[in-house]
Amino acid sequence: NVPGTAYGEWRRLSGAARLPYNFGRQVPYSALGAMAGAATALFASTTLFGTLSGILLILGAALMLAQAFGLVLGAGAPQTPILQRLAAPLTASHRPLARFALGLVLGFLPCGLIYGALGAAAGTGSMAQGALAMAAFSLGTMPALIAVGWGGMLLRRRWQELARWIAAPLLVLTALTMLALASQRL
Repeated sequence: NVPGTAYGEWRRLSGAARLPYNFGRQVPYSALGAMAGAATALFASTTLFGTLSGILLILGAALMLAQAFGLVLGAGAPQTPILQRLAAPLTASHRPLARFALGLVLGFLPCGLIYGALGAAAGTGSMAQGALAMAAFSLGTMPALIAVGWGGMLLRRRWQELARWIAAPLLVLTALTMLALASQRL
């Protein structure tokens, strides 16, 4: 028997585990991958590519550091409130189109794993391969998201604070790695 307040979370999680939601995530991920691959293709053969890739690595590192800082302070990313407002009416609906739209909206949530996958998509040097790389990333994360969604709700209250203090140093470490890679290119 699930308490009234947690029941809403169980319903939301069961909705997030549905295929329309996960296929909705495919669209922004694939579009971002296509853009990353296309941008790399445009500049890969120029002398500016090393500088441009270094600047992009610094930008990615800055985003990760901002996310880590936000975790330590207990604040979300700046985009999160906007996305929450867009997603709120969609979470109440159980219709497949609303779930697909929810996946579209939440596909833009900031995430360190997405930054890394976008880097791999950019490394393809192709719009089509970049889109395919991000689509594969999205498909590959579906089982994990479903498992984390179900198990995470059970552990969230107990481990949320610990997870915040583990995630922040990992984001900082990744950002430092990205800055080291940028220094090689600049």
